Amino acid sequence: MRALIAFAFAVLASLPAQAEIEIQEVSTPGGIDAWLVEEHSIPFVALELRFRGGTSLDAPGKRGATNLMAALLEEGAGERDSQEFAIAVESLAAEFSFRVQDDSLSVSAKVLTENRAEAMELLRQALVSPRFDGDAVERVRGQVLASIDTDKTDPDAIASQTFHALAFGNHPYGTSSDGTEESVSALTRDDIVAAHAAALARDRVYVSAVGDITSDELSDLLDTLLGELPAEGAPMPDRIDYTLGGGVTVVDFDTPQSVMIFAQRGMKRHDPDFFPAYIMAQILGGGGFSSRLMEEVREKRGLTYGVAAYIYPMDLSEMFMGMVSTVNARAAETVAVVQDEWKRLAEEGVSQEELDRAQTYLTGAYPLRFDGNGRIANILVGMQMDGLTPDYLRTRNDKINAVTVEDIRRVAAELVDPEQLHFVVVGKPEGLEATN
Repeated sequence: MRALIAFAFAVLASLPAQAEIEIQEVSTPGGIDAWLVEEHSIPFVALELRFRGGTSLDAPGKRGATNLMAALLEEGAGERDSQEFAIAVESLAAEFSFRVQDDSLSVSAKVLTENRAEAMELLRQALVSPRFDGDAVERVRGQVLASIDTDKTDPDAIASQTFHALAFGNHPYGTSSDGTEESVSALTRDDIVAAHAAALARDRVYVSAVGDITSDELSDLLDTLLGELPAEGAPMPDRIDYTLGGGVTVVDFDTPQSVMIFAQRGMKRHDPDFFPAYIMAQILGGGGFSSRLMEEVREKRGLTYGVAAYIYPMDLSEMFMGMVSTVNARAAETVAVVQDEWKRLAEEGVSQEELDRAQTYLTGAYPLRFDGNGRIANILVGMQMDGLTPDYLRTRNDKINAVTVEDIRRVAAELVDPEQLHFVVVGKPEGLEATN
């Protein structure tokens, strides 16, 4: 059966390139809304659930509770303990995964049609009646604590945690979603149960399904799967504006390379100028070797293997940020080059040649993202959470191609702010002094 799933991935990977994806909007009697793409050529379906809120819903003093809870969802449910649950899932050739981030908790399921009812019953139990057995809690707690300990010697983790603490302070965005040694060690089973009720609720769930299932079948499945969850979860945290000023923060750490995160204020996903900003960021620091930062930082000067910059809209704030690493001896030079490119973008915008190249890449690469049931389901849920409509799949490339050089120059002049660009540098950077 696992071989059949692998074969299904291979066959379905080519389908989006051959035909436009047709999305059905499904509303269940129980009030669950979902998007469905029917594909009956292979007896297989991918289901994606996403609950808005994620680790940002941690209660005060309980940082890490949602992360720990999410890791325990597949560690036993209903009548089955952790091992029994894993054996039951494997015997049906089903695949479940549970992931949590700052703004969402995601549940992915891949099941064969012949086993769908039994597999969905197991998933229902994991969502509605996880056991949170003591031995499982302590084992997973130990894994989380080990990860927290590892982060203390990881320059990337140190840079990320330092930057977010400076930018967001006491807001949930300002601390690691894993929690601290103290907060995780103190979490009780009651805290985990409370985190479950806060995060998994019907008022914040987004759903998509792709594969061998009809709209009526999906409707019945979802009301059974989610009907026993709480109607409402915990209130969402307050929004926090990014207000960190420009400068350089240096974290002394004994490593041969300096790891850097740099950022300024960003743009909301639904800003009318989002597409010009998105393409602008692609030209400045997008993937591949054609971006300005790759050209100036890597190709011309050999300062790094890779550098990136991107627009990063979150649910409760937004940033225009990037990252790079370089040998300590050339850290100051790397900061200066990034600052110069930020300034050049603000003052000059982009050229028509750069825009043409970015539009060709972004429109050509987009269909390649739809390379299987699971990927499609994941994209569709993300669209729903972003407040997009199904026709976005058809209109997205038109929006990309409609952007002009003048649009980007105007947005660059308004958004890009070299004076407010803040660097967090972890390492022993030579010639680079903290200025914040």
